[in-house]
Order: sequence, then C-alpha cells, then structure tokens
Amino acid sequence: IQFLCRDVVARRFPWREFVHQGAFMAGTAVLPTLLVAIPVGVTLSIQFSLLASQVGASSMAGGASGLAVVRQGASLVAAIMMASAVGSAVCADLGSRTMREEIDALEVMGISTVRRLIAPRLAAAVVVAVGLTGTTCFAGFSATYLFNVYVQHGSPGSFVSTFASFATVDDLVLALFKAVLFGVLVTVVACQKGLSVRGGPAGVADAVNATVVESILALAV
Repeated sequence: IQFLCRDVVARRFPWREFVHQGAFMAGTAVLPTLLVAIPVGVTLSIQFSLLASQVGASSMAGGASGLAVVRQGASLVAAIMMASAVGSAVCADLGSRTMREEIDALEVMGISTVRRLIAPRLAAAVVVAVGLTGTTCFAGFSATYLFNVYVQHGSPGSFVSTFASFATVDDLVLALFKAVLFGVLVTVVACQKGLSVRGGPAGVADAVNATVVESILALAV
C-alpha cells in the first residue's frame, strides 16, 4: 500500500499492468459471480418469504430479502469468487514466475517486485472487488424481485416499497467498504503464497490450493 500510494503520487505507477490485471480479473470472475449471485438471491427470497408468511408479515419479504442481499449476500459472494477465481489465478501467475526464477531476475536488475507486480495487482483487485460487489447487489436484488413477483406471486409495489423503506445508502457503502477489505485480503494472501512457492510445479499447485482455502477462511473471519 505504501509503494502504491507513493508511485501514484510520483507518477511512476505501472498503469499498463494495472489495466491488464484488472481486465484479466474481471474477465475471470464476473460470469461465475453472476451465476452464483442469482441462486443465492433466489434462496434468500424463498427462506425470507417462508419466514415472513409464518409470522404474518408476507408484505415485508421483499425488504428483508433485498437487504440481506445488499448487506451480506453480495459482499460474501463477491469475496468467495474473488478468492477462488482471482486469488488462484494471481497465485498461479506469481508462482510460475517464481519457479522460472523471473522474480529473482527482477531483483537482480534492481526492479522491485512489490512495485512492479504486487502493487498493480492490489489496486486492480480492489477495483474489481468493488465492481463485483455492486454487480452482485444488482443481480441478487433483481433475482429476488423476479422470483418473488413471478414465482411466489408477490406484489411488485410491496416488494419495492418495503425495500426502499428500510434500505439506505449506508448499506451499500458498507458493502463496498467490505469489498475493498476483501480485495486487499485476497491479494495479500495470493501474492504471499505465489512468491514463496517451492518444489516445482507441484509446489505451485499446492500454493494455489492453499491460497483459496486461506483466503476464504480470512474472508469469513
């Protein structure tokens, strides 16, 4: 983070690498995230609708399921997909470079690995994590709305009005703030595992596996 801020101010930040990594991460994670967000939203809609009907508050199902998606579901889904798709890809890339001694070659030439490789990946992961969380909020809320209206025969006006009554901008801001932390966590774990690979191709595979497991555990905490 220190190198990232310093290089941006000094106009030495590798923007080309940042854009390349951001496009790669987005292309890797967007489709799986959407495919996971839709069933998660539908599941939340089903559970909240059943619970609301049991307590006689069926009209509140829309607000409850929508808030659950925005406050917790979206950031959680985006975080897990960041760990599994983006984290594994970053670890595999850096691990392969480490195994081929490219990292050692950069250090010999006086090029900082942190500045050249890690800082742009950190910035790209944060931007992608925020974008994924926002996209997941939209996809998850849309899924809960469509399922509630067209499958459970709920009232569209009631769904939207109850959500608008309880949801605030702070809920979305909190979700996006968590996305920033999740992006940082995934990048730190993936880069540390990738740069400490030992044992050839098998070591890279072990590092990728460890990245996914440890990232998800860290995100859960």
